[in-house]
Amino acid sequence: MTTDPKLDPLPPQTPVSKDIRTPVTVLTGFLGSGKTTLLNKALKSPDLATCAVVINEFGDVPIDHALTATSDDNIFVLENGCLCCTVFGDLLETLNRLYHAREAGEVAPFDRVLIETSGLADPAPVLQAFLSDPALAGLFRVAAVVATVDAINGPGTLAEHGESVRQIALADQIIITKSDLYTQDAEETRQALSQLIRRINPAASVHDAQAADFRPASILTSHLSGTSPVELDPNRWLNLEAYRVADEVEACADHHHGPGEHLHHHHRLEDDPSRAVATFTLVRQEPTSRDALQLLLSGIEHNLGPRLLRVKGLVHVDEEPGRPAVIQGAQHLLHNIEWLASWPDDDQRTRLVFITYGMPRAELEEMVGLLDRVANRTRAARERAAVPPPA
Repeated sequence: MTTDPKLDPLPPQTPVSKDIRTPVTVLTGFLGSGKTTLLNKALKSPDLATCAVVINEFGDVPIDHALTATSDDNIFVLENGCLCCTVFGDLLETLNRLYHAREAGEVAPFDRVLIETSGLADPAPVLQAFLSDPALAGLFRVAAVVATVDAINGPGTLAEHGESVRQIALADQIIITKSDLYTQDAEETRQALSQLIRRINPAASVHDAQAADFRPASILTSHLSGTSPVELDPNRWLNLEAYRVADEVEACADHHHGPGEHLHHHHRLEDDPSRAVATFTLVRQEPTSRDALQLLLSGIEHNLGPRLLRVKGLVHVDEEPGRPAVIQGAQHLLHNIEWLASWPDDDQRTRLVFITYGMPRAELEEMVGLLDRVANRTRAARERAAVPPPA
């Protein structure tokens, strides 16, 4: 299933003062990483007293249904299988039913939904659900993706299981659990896990669940994925600086190990799933034509498919200089173009972040470059056709 993101017709430039959609937090993490234990602890906080929780019976640890009366009233279970498999059925139906039940006063009021995926689930289908269903997107918005990583087994899991890598790659917040099990001489293991996480996802915030100041409810109520016009902070949402630093670190590593070794890693992605994630940031000073943007979006949908984990960014379209287009998508699904009422800051460059799995960055760069050249030729031909012939 694919969407067909169109730029026409342009919506009116109506400033948005408040986003009334209910924020959704997606909690993911591989089997045994401690996400359900974390959720049980977080739900005891008053900060989540008005949160509805959607889980499935495949969780690692049974959810504590005796938390509080309010929380118990708002815990909803998907019983028909893994969340990644039922996302376009049970999840959509559950969220729609939740919304209307709240409006009718049939369930306790809630101001946030927390979705816990199963340990083997790829979180991308959950994000796709909010991109593909207009009714759902009009009622809910993904505010944050939070992933848990086992401090002890994390490196081995990430090296062997692609699902765990995709969970980390799509996260806005990453929580390292079970670090209290480290031995005194485990500093090397700690550093290796930290470097591995940063290689997969340099832009995410990383937290230690054993830290004295760690507050799980605060993490689960964060707003980092959202693109609400009244909340969007491009620097936090895109975090281009983190990708720039990661590129510099990778370049230094290439220089240290030699280009042959680096090439070896990237051409044997199947041997190590943690090496399969690549990021590509596109920053342009000059505005992009509507034709070029439409061609890029169509090219993404038809050529990348499941290899594109996520794309997000702001685009300066020359026909609309006063407001940017907001682009976001997961795999082959792209949300219809949204337009902010105005630029959120003085930086009006086009800024896009691509996160891919099993696709070398050079291949994506080549595709974007080709689409650019085609768009420029199309634009030039159109401009020439619009010039009247000499008298």
